[in-house]
Amino acid sequence: MAGEKCMFEQAFSFSPLPAKSFSFQQDKDTLTLLMKWSMLGRLSAQTYSFDSNFHPYSCETFALHFFKDPEVIPSLRNMKARVWVPLENPVVSVSVELVPCTKISMELFDPIYSCGILRPSGHVVKCIHDIYPDYDELRQMLQEVDSEHYYAVGKMEREEFLFCLFKHLCLGGELCQYEDTIDPYISTTKKIYKDLISVQKDAETKKISVVSTVLKVSAYDESGLCFPGTREEEQTFAYLIVDPVKRNVTLFYHTYGVGNFTI
Repeated sequence: MAGEKCMFEQAFSFSPLPAKSFSFQQDKDTLTLLMKWSMLGRLSAQTYSFDSNFHPYSCETFALHFFKDPEVIPSLRNMKARVWVPLENPVVSVSVELVPCTKISMELFDPIYSCGILRPSGHVVKCIHDIYPDYDELRQMLQEVDSEHYYAVGKMEREEFLFCLFKHLCLGGELCQYEDTIDPYISTTKKIYKDLISVQKDAETKKISVVSTVLKVSAYDESGLCFPGTREEEQTFAYLIVDPVKRNVTLFYHTYGVGNFTI
């Protein structure tokens, strides 16, 4: 029954894997773009191992055990006055959203190239907005349901982790300098996605498929929301990306604000 704690509830324990790094965290071109988008120093990825079999139906238990694990707690941080600080109080609950993650190519973005958002050169078409003086059709498609291009990428495709990642990069941080062309967004999305997501090839069909499960998570202490930030903000986000084969999970998160100005 929903809400009841099963006496045989599965337990998970976690261990940090500090030697695990991602190419996007070392690639100078990527870091330069993240700095331009005001996300440098605020976008983080850390991998942990875990000791039990993971199944999507146990995702809420998995996430709660993750945030309460004594090996994880020291690595959890919030950003205050542009400085990472430990969480002040223990996590008591979590909210978890299962994010579809099935894409193994960038074809999802093909409609953006032919619907009027971009010029033939790949430059983003500018548009007038009541609030933002420097606005464009790409951000309008990403943010505004009444945009004529909102469903250029279909409803189900917009829910995919690949699209969510692209949207996060396009919107950036507080002092984001937006790109004139779409290529930097696409190439950076592809690089980070390939870093974070695990795939496998079927021995018989040779078909490649995603094995990762992606969870969008928020954690709460006794006072309310505490991670990935202390207030709701579209560009403050956290994902647990689970590789059930290797029994690894990556915490990928960003806190909205002013990013670092130097690499």
